[in-house]
Amino acid sequence: MATDTEPPIQRGGVRSRTRAAIAAPHLRTDRWWLAPATTAAGLLAFIAYSTWRAFANADYYAAPYVSPFYSPCLAHNCRPMDGGPNWDLFGPWWGLSPALLILIFPLGFRLTCYYYRKAYYRGFWASPPACAVAEPHKKYSGETRFPLILQNIHRYAFYAAVLVAGVLTYDTVLSFRDADHHFGHMGVGTLVFLVNIVLIWAYTLSCHSCRHIVGGRLRHFSKHPVRYRMWQWVGRLNARHMLLAWSSLISVAVCDLYVYLLASGAFDDPRLF
Repeated sequence: MATDTEPPIQRGGVRSRTRAAIAAPHLRTDRWWLAPATTAAGLLAFIAYSTWRAFANADYYAAPYVSPFYSPCLAHNCRPMDGGPNWDLFGPWWGLSPALLILIFPLGFRLTCYYYRKAYYRGFWASPPACAVAEPHKKYSGETRFPLILQNIHRYAFYAAVLVAGVLTYDTVLSFRDADHHFGHMGVGTLVFLVNIVLIWAYTLSCHSCRHIVGGRLRHFSKHPVRYRMWQWVGRLNARHMLLAWSSLISVAVCDLYVYLLASGAFDDPRLF
């Protein structure tokens, strides 16, 4: 409890008078910078790859596979997909890549994800860079000001992410067709799509917004046994949210790369049956 002889509490910044007067910026002697540096490198690699593929506007369909970056294809300039998800809803879109219409939705979901916030806050903004390492900023305003206040759209971006996952599920079902649209066939690409959609759904359903939608605002779990069981299941997924975030990020890039290699003629899709 404060007394008349104690100085007033100074808020803001890591060099306030209430902090220990230590000259060194931190006392850690391990390679604490390795984790945020690895995180930043991984995110930069995905950003570079996805940007290249989004603006390529080519090699995104190889029957029966369509790249997850371009599905559903909603622009007039989409390449005909032989019965695939090619929906001309947005006209020519000024000649830009149709992927730019799609990636904004999963990108909005991932950018506002609680784990990814931690990842790029630490990796790029050093806020904070690591445990027991002081922030280099003089003031911390949290997510109360623009643009970080936009992080609050995460709960709404979740619904868009569910729609995207639904479309990718449809694409996975179509991957069981052959070039003549007959079901019952399976290639290596089918396995790639299956792994990707499982990880996409696991990551989407493991997010904190889904956990709150399923079991939030309940006073008595005993009166809602179904929602309680669903909340427990989502909670177990949520415990692996970081692993699922990275796994699904890698799988969607691998899925797109596989379609690109097929469409560009690098090799033919090996058929399993």
